[in-house]
Amino acid sequence: MTGPVLQIDGLTLDYAVPGGRLHALRNVSLSIKKGEVLGIAGESGCGKSTLAAAMIGLTGANARRVAGTIQIDGQDMEALTEDDRRRLRGRKIAMVFQDPMTAFNPVLTIGAQLTDFQHNIDGVSRAEKRARAEAMLSRVGLADPGLIMGRYPHELSGGMRQRAAIAAALLLQPEVLIADEPTTALDVTMEAQIIHLFRELRDDYDGAMVIVTHHLGVIAELCDRVAIMYAGEVVEEGPVDAIYHRARHPYTRALMACDPAMIVARTARLPTIGGALPDLRAPPPGCAFAPRCPLVTGRCRTDAPPDVQLTPGHRALCHEVRP
Repeated sequence: MTGPVLQIDGLTLDYAVPGGRLHALRNVSLSIKKGEVLGIAGESGCGKSTLAAAMIGLTGANARRVAGTIQIDGQDMEALTEDDRRRLRGRKIAMVFQDPMTAFNPVLTIGAQLTDFQHNIDGVSRAEKRARAEAMLSRVGLADPGLIMGRYPHELSGGMRQRAAIAAALLLQPEVLIADEPTTALDVTMEAQIIHLFRELRDDYDGAMVIVTHHLGVIAELCDRVAIMYAGEVVEEGPVDAIYHRARHPYTRALMACDPAMIVARTARLPTIGGALPDLRAPPPGCAFAPRCPLVTGRCRTDAPPDVQLTPGHRALCHEVRP
């Protein structure tokens, strides 16, 4: 087995906010090997997008890494200069951003931007870069890519912009491709088409992929493994089959129960998880999920939960689970 292309160990990240610090990520550890697809799921506000931004080094000026490391092919992102990180993006790691409209400069054509994205490639003419960009637009399923090259972002539909954003991320054949909520802004028909595109890319693309989404069906369709996040922590991680059919953490079970695809009987009301996410400016002692958990005990409110290894590759952060 080859080593991981992306390795995260004990990542703890804060944001400076009015009134103190927001503890956005807490002791997150994940790894992904070449050819794997990892899904990251959880409620809005659980830290998914912050984790994705941290992987590529785009967390913002008010973010501070308190502890832990992020390594791409053994290179610690924190130890690199900003120029080195900039050179790493695109070649080693790339991202499909959540909103394809704001991912592009509105005053430049798609062709100009896809050509400029390849500025780190030496010994290749601009004409060759344009040809590579046009070929990639065709690869992601855009009809008449030559015409698309001359269009501005606002002249494309949401689905077309999303395909163009995927093309941009794939241009330099990165070893790790991160897709942050790739189907959120799309209608149901276009969502199905983008899922199909990612399934095709999975078959052709030999790098690692990270799919960040709140849509459990997307993870079931595309991913090998899934990490469930809650309040900035990974509370359960394992193979997709184990998580979907043998989930052990109470939060994971509650999340699965809220998925409409999991509901067999016709009902007028969808199930919900009672309560709300904790205030991460002052996380509660013990387990962050304790105030909402049906299995809560006294120690859950006071003691940090252990990281329990359930089966090889399947772990949960909980007092109440046993191997």
